Amino acid sequence: MIQEPTLSASEAAAELGVSLATLYAYVSRGMIRSIAEPGRRQRRYAAADIRRLARKSEPETAPPPLYWGQPVLESAITLVAGGRLYYRGRDAVRLAESATLESVAGLLWNVAADDPFAAPVAPLPPAAARIAGAAAELPPLERAMAVLPALGIEDDRALARSAAGLQRTGTRLLRWLTAVMLRRPASAAPAHEDLAEAWNAPAGADLLRRALVLCADHELTASTFAARIAASTSASPHAAVAAGLAALNGPLHGGLSARTGTFLELVLGAADARRLVVERLQHGEDLPGFGHTLYPDGDPRGQHLLDRIVATLPESPELAVARTLVETVFDLTGERPTMDFALVLASRLIGLPPEAPLAVFALGRSVGWMAHVMEQYAAARLIRPRARYVGPQP
Repeated sequence: MIQEPTLSASEAAAELGVSLATLYAYVSRGMIRSIAEPGRRQRRYAAADIRRLARKSEPETAPPPLYWGQPVLESAITLVAGGRLYYRGRDAVRLAESATLESVAGLLWNVAADDPFAAPVAPLPPAAARIAGAAAELPPLERAMAVLPALGIEDDRALARSAAGLQRTGTRLLRWLTAVMLRRPASAAPAHEDLAEAWNAPAGADLLRRALVLCADHELTASTFAARIAASTSASPHAAVAAGLAALNGPLHGGLSARTGTFLELVLGAADARRLVVERLQHGEDLPGFGHTLYPDGDPRGQHLLDRIVATLPESPELAVARTLVETVFDLTGERPTMDFALVLASRLIGLPPEAPLAVFALGRSVGWMAHVMEQYAAARLIRPRARYVGPQP
């Protein structure tokens, strides 16, 4: 019997020009067959399927611009290059060593003079406060999305579209979002201190500070693009941030943290973590929290946070299992943990509620959304791409 030609995972991904995570997604959708071969520990992938997919993409000289392709607009805020993340030219991981989210906001918002965070704390406006109370049982992101329209109506000071006016609006929004997500009054305290106090996790304050800084921006993500599109119509900053939150909540973006948490929970409860990973791969299932298209050699944000977790909680039994998982996934797929995995693990080890990873992500990213909103207002151009029509001809 002639054996069908197969490729290893790394060979298949290289031939397609995609990450291992994307390869596994193709497998899970039935686009590529995963084959077990006698005498081989790792699954192989049908070469014919790989080459058929590769041929389908041959007419495209580069990935379509809206799907991890070429840049679609100019920005001076964030750069991802050489496996590193930079905020206005400064390494985000180095900033995370000592910066607060508020100081990073000053950097991303180009604050040149008066610190907007030195302004007195404004309480939630009345209608927004009533809505926040009525939505108290909703998850943090949904609660924030319910409140933002009222903030857009009541926050008259947001009509000031000067640089300083927008910076003050960004400050109010960050404080109000923190208050709404934590169900407590707005505060002048740094966001990481508010989070640590509300979640009764004083020992986790430094990890929260670092995580917020590393979540502040990540170039043109789906949620950031949504915020910029809203801002390009001259919608209010509140509406633009609401658009960002709505996009973030999807399971392929910020909602990935919930899938990562479920996966980590399965691993921590498994008798054999390696066997669980192998079985997922054999069934064409993905490994949430591992592999990032922009960081083929590993997400520096996730690695930084994991290093701090190890330094802070070296004796944790769950950390030992998580480290075994990281080593196993790398051994089998070559993929490394992302920021999502590190954030979920940190939240679990310091005893935060299940909704904490996504809340931290959203609060941190709201600073980046405001930076992009400011940049889009300055551009004063409507984002209106054209579609390449592929339907029936008239």
